[in-house]
Amino acid sequence: MEAKKKLKMMTLDQMKDKDFGKVGTPKRDQFEFELRLDLIGDMIKKARKERDLTQEELGKLVGVQKAQISKLEKGSMNVTIATILKVFDALKATVKFQVELSDHKIA
Repeated sequence: MEAKKKLKMMTLDQMKDKDFGKVGTPKRDQFEFELRLDLIGDMIKKARKERDLTQEELGKLVGVQKAQISKLEKGSMNVTIATILKVFDALKATVKFQVELSDHKIA
């Protein structure tokens, strides 16, 4: 009979440390940056759909092509904060930024 293998439990942070390196390393920073772009893209897509807009219609409101909205929603494009603000403004959505220092928040 085959011996049962015991699964090792890891936290999400431990898994990210193992797969992408410790916080502050270039590979980990790139992963976290891309993850944030994906989340922003998901928020834009959800807000666009709630406003019953197509990508083309949103693009016209922002002054960009449909393809750029598509790339933004997929998180596959480097984008400036100004563009993100334009998109959310066109969607009549409020954007709040939060900056955290190691021991406290800046509002």
